Formats: sequence, structure tokens, C-alpha cells
Amino acid sequence: MDGTRRSDIRPGIRVHIVLKADQRSGRLTEGIVKDILTSSPTHHHGIKVRLEDGQVGRVKEILKDEN
Repeated sequence: MDGTRRSDIRPGIRVHIVLKADQRSGRLTEGIVKDILTSSPTHHHGIKVRLEDGQVGRVKEILKDEN
């Protein structure tokens, strides 16, 4: 699932984001969502979030739980 719809994202889920510094390379960073920073219901580049470790980026993929 991609991260373009705000309704698909909530605190506590595991995601892949692209950091601002990694936009050119497309390198993804994995983490758990702490805060949702985008207020609009959709964003074509991905919803901007803050991870629990403080990194900020746009969601590129929502990861399924292994449970």
C-alpha cells in the first residue's frame, strides 16, 4: 500500500519513508509513525510523517505487520 492517503496512516504503524536528503536517490528509511504532519486527505508525493526516532519524511510504503 502506498502512502498517499492520510486515512491509511495512523500512529504506531510501520512504514518506509523517503527523507528530504534522500529524495534524489530514493533511499527508503523504515520506522514507526509517531505523528502525521500532512493535514490534507491526500498528497501525491506521500503523506509527511514524523517517526518515533524523530526523522521526518514522506510515506512511500505501508508495511504489513508480521503478526
